Amino acid sequence: MDDHVYRVIQIVGSSEKSIDDAIHVAIARASKTLRELRWFEVVETRGHIDGDKVHHFQVTLKVGFTID
Repeated sequence: MDDHVYRVIQIVGSSEKSIDDAIHVAIARASKTLRELRWFEVVETRGHIDGDKVHHFQVTLKVGFTID
């Protein structure tokens, strides 16, 4: 097994649909500029309420990727 060294960053994804969609949006966007994404951890979930309804979901993620 190879030893791996990871860099960890925090990103925030948002969605009007769901927490799950906010995670997918964040990972998809991060993968456009970062290589070798390996794992994520949900650090925090938040939302925005407009009137009496949930309007927006926001998820903070730690993302790990291997470095060259």
